[in-house]
Amino acid sequence: MTSPYRETVVSTLPRALTLPPQSPALAPAARRAARRRARRERATAWAFIGPSVVVILGLSVVPVVWSLLLSLRADDLVTPGRWVGLDNYDALVQDPGFRTAVGNTLLYAALYVPLSLVGGLALALALNGRVRFAGLYRTLVFVPFVVSATAQGVLFSFILDPEFGAANALLHHLGVSRQGFLSDPGQALYLLVLISLWSGVGFCVVVYLAALQDVPPELVESARIDGANRVQLLRHVTLPALTPVTVFLLVWQLITALQVFDLIYVTTKGGPLGSTTVVVYFVWQQAFQLFTAGYGAATAYVLAVALFLAGGALHLLRRRGDRTEGVAR
Repeated sequence: MTSPYRETVVSTLPRALTLPPQSPALAPAARRAARRRARRERATAWAFIGPSVVVILGLSVVPVVWSLLLSLRADDLVTPGRWVGLDNYDALVQDPGFRTAVGNTLLYAALYVPLSLVGGLALALALNGRVRFAGLYRTLVFVPFVVSATAQGVLFSFILDPEFGAANALLHHLGVSRQGFLSDPGQALYLLVLISLWSGVGFCVVVYLAALQDVPPELVESARIDGANRVQLLRHVTLPALTPVTVFLLVWQLITALQVFDLIYVTTKGGPLGSTTVVVYFVWQQAFQLFTAGYGAATAYVLAVALFLAGGALHLLRRRGDRTEGVAR
């Protein structure tokens, strides 16, 4: 005999939904409608992103390919050029002016990159603590980075003018003989490094200050409880936590140093006697002063390959460091 309670429970259970069978003639129509809908969506998407794609291709991909072809030609961009293959690159190897530009660029980068990182880290550590008017100091440090290199060049050209500049006037009052500054081949490049540091350190300070906020405070407290002094705290806690940021700044500042141009163009124009001619200024000189655009394009591609190799090497070093740290843990 069936229980009334069981009948009530069974009757209240939800029944499985069943869809009516579709007609075979409707299935192709539904598929065609779905395809039309998908085509309309793709057309709408391309209508939105199409202008951006055209701009990207027109301002990045096309110039890269065109300059590569230009580097294989003898061309002045005015008269018809001719195909020379790798002759431009062979001439670069034997060009003493290019070797001078490479040497100046490497010296500039070797001075600017480590000094900007060390100076930025030192100022960031000093401003990270409880310092009175810390916000004002941070602003004053960062403001030179916002100033354009052209404005910096004009400003320091007046200050370092050998005849009427404020720097020589101050030296005269101190009893020091006048200096050539930017007109002295032995001083010009080093002064350009100092001018670049005046603005470039501010960027490193801001980045390091942001990274210092992410250092785990429990690690700092644990190290202090274990008796670590300030130097040990910096070496074993702070610097390892700042390693990713340091690698980023190293790559950024290295690329900035290898591409320096505007400051040199405004101040020294590669002089005196070629002592401040760097690779990018050499490219501009070849392409737009001497009208050997193919030779300048070849120089630009050598610089691009050097930047790519430098960035790749630093990336591999970072990955190896992360792998070594993971194994140690």
